[in-house]
Amino acid sequence: MGKHALLSASSSHRWLNCSPSARLEQEFDDTESTAAAEGTAAHALCEHKLKKVLKRRSKKPVSEYDCDEMDAYTDDYVEFVMEAIGEAKQTCSDPLVLIEQRLDFSCYVPEGFGTGDCVIVADGLLHIIDFKYGQGVLVEAEENPQMMLYALGALRLFDALYDIEEISMTIYQPRRDNISTWTITVDDPLSWTENVLKPRAELAFRGEGDYIPGSWCTFCKAAVKCRARAEAKLQLARYKFAMPPLLTDTEIEDILLKLDDLTKWANEIQAYAQDAAINHGKVWHGFKLVESTTKRKYADENAVIEAANAAGYTDIFKKSLIPITEMEKLMGKKNFAAILGSLVEKPHGKPTLVPASDKRPAIITDDAKSEFTEIMEE
Repeated sequence: MGKHALLSASSSHRWLNCSPSARLEQEFDDTESTAAAEGTAAHALCEHKLKKVLKRRSKKPVSEYDCDEMDAYTDDYVEFVMEAIGEAKQTCSDPLVLIEQRLDFSCYVPEGFGTGDCVIVADGLLHIIDFKYGQGVLVEAEENPQMMLYALGALRLFDALYDIEEISMTIYQPRRDNISTWTITVDDPLSWTENVLKPRAELAFRGEGDYIPGSWCTFCKAAVKCRARAEAKLQLARYKFAMPPLLTDTEIEDILLKLDDLTKWANEIQAYAQDAAINHGKVWHGFKLVESTTKRKYADENAVIEAANAAGYTDIFKKSLIPITEMEKLMGKKNFAAILGSLVEKPHGKPTLVPASDKRPAIITDDAKSEFTEIMEE
């Protein structure tokens, strides 16, 4: 079996909703985006730091994405995990802590397995913690199929040994200030497992079922060429690009719901076409490759400094404070809070229209109107 399962836990949101997508994705090459590579580096650093704190052998990973921000966020993750371990010790003197644990759930999903970032097993309690370094999509733990599959895999290994009664599943997503935990009993997933998971997994494994576009298309390798997704996006053409005043409120609401994904889809089409032209020699009728516009830059900064100084120009440097995250890392959290805590503020964001499912609290219309007016006047 390959490195990744056809029906992995991490892709379950996709194949549970669009069952043929898993087989279709196999026709496309594996490519890793910058965001994905950055996430992989952050996970490796989390694993190393957690092992060191637990006094286990580990070699520090080196990555081009290493930075103070990643260092701080991974430190916070380790602190959170250690707090969770401390809570487990209140009911179990020696809880089992597993890091990057392979979890097999193939008795429910054909050849299904995944890797749990951190699994804490104690008497009566199973706690699964998943680290998400991405900041583009907010991830919730409640009814999260990836976490439920991890739970099923962990229960197969440890339920008989620890008599687990309760399962806690936590998404730790630091760059979105999101710590989401969902706690259920061991019996809660039974209906979902029998009525949803197993029949859809069988369909997905055979590559059968209907193509159903939705939010789960976001990370699908086949999304850019998926006809079902394209047809769903092009349904907006029925509005014939009418200007907003000519549309009804219901029509505008329909468009708003689809706008973000439509824009993303258009960008993906453009990126796909450009990659095909640059890397595979594809010629698109009506288009050509050109060099993008660039900005001037110094070829050798040290030589520039010497030449400018020799000509009598010495006021050629700018100074600025280091970023807050870097400052906090420099001072340490406690010192930072004591020294600069009262001098750090978080400005109000601009009023933004988002779907009602967004977790942020709604702002009062009058306040939004006045703030928006002030921002526009600035």
